[in-house]
Amino acid sequence: METRNLRKVFGSRVAVSDLSLTVNRGEIFGFLGPNGAGKSTSIKMLLGLVKPTGGRAEVLGLPAGDVGARRQIGFLPEDFRFYDWLTASELLHLHGRLCGMSAGRLRTRVPEVLELVGIVQHADRRLRGFSKGMLQRLGLGQALIHEPQIVFLDEPTSGLDPMGRRMVRDVIRAQRDRGATVFLNSHLLSEVEITCDRVAFIKDGEVIADRDLRTSSPEGFHVTAQVGKLSPAALAQLAGLVRAPRYEGEQLTFGVSSQDVLPEIVRLIVASGADVYRVTPEPLALEDLFVRLVGEDRGL
Repeated sequence: METRNLRKVFGSRVAVSDLSLTVNRGEIFGFLGPNGAGKSTSIKMLLGLVKPTGGRAEVLGLPAGDVGARRQIGFLPEDFRFYDWLTASELLHLHGRLCGMSAGRLRTRVPEVLELVGIVQHADRRLRGFSKGMLQRLGLGQALIHEPQIVFLDEPTSGLDPMGRRMVRDVIRAQRDRGATVFLNSHLLSEVEITCDRVAFIKDGEVIADRDLRTSSPEGFHVTAQVGKLSPAALAQLAGLVRAPRYEGEQLTFGVSSQDVLPEIVRLIVASGADVYRVTPEPLALEDLFVRLVGEDRGL
C-alpha cells in the first residue's frame, strides 16, 4: 500500500495536506496522530470511500477504490452499526455473501470466525442482547470473514476488557502470520507498542515521522531518581544537561537521550552536596515519543 502527496480538501478546510507513506505486505502498521490530524479521512481515501483532491494512492498495486482491491480488504470502523435483529451467525453469513463467499464455504468459515473472536457460544443470539465488547468482537469477525489480504482496524480494542484486548492482539498477529497486512488506528499507544511492527505519526495531514518498532533503539530515557537535599542551584545546572528536570520532595525526574550521560549527572548531583539513593532509567515509551513529536493535546 502506498500514497504519494495525497490530499483532501473539503470546501476551505484542508483535511489531509500531503500524505506520503508506504505500508509493506505482511506487516502490522500503526497509524498514529491526535484528533483532527486527518487519520479517518486518509483511511477513507485508501478504502475508496472518499475521492482525493490530489495525489495518488495504491492498494495491492491497484488504484485505491478499485473493485479488485476492495474485494481483498477487511474493515472494522470505529463507529459501526449492525442490524440488531440478526444473530451473530446471520450477520457473518450476510457479510460473507456480500464479499462473494459461497454458502458452502460460509458453513465452515462462520463457526471458525466465531471461535477466533471468542463468541462461538453466542452464535444464535440476537445482536440486540450483545454488550459493547461482544459487538466489538463480532465487528472484528466480520472484517476477517473473507480472509482479506489487507485489514483496516479503527480502534479495534474499544470497549474490550484486558482479556479481550489480548485476544485482539493474538488475532492481529495471526493475520500477519498468514501473510496479511494490518493497518491499525488506535489511541491506546501501549497496545500499539506491543502489537505493531512499524508506526507512522501524522499531524495536520502529513506524516512527520515513522519508526520501526522491531529494530529501533530507544528514542531516549525517562529517569526517576531519589535524591535528598538537592539545591535550586544544582537543579538549574541540571537543566543544561537534561530534558525537563523536576524535583518534588525527594523525587527527581528528567529525560536524557542516552544512559551514557548518567554517571556525569550523578557526579554533579553528589558534588553539589545532595544525597543520591537511587537512579532508575526507563526507555522512552511510545506515548512519550508521541507527545514529543505531535505535541500536547489542545482539545482537538
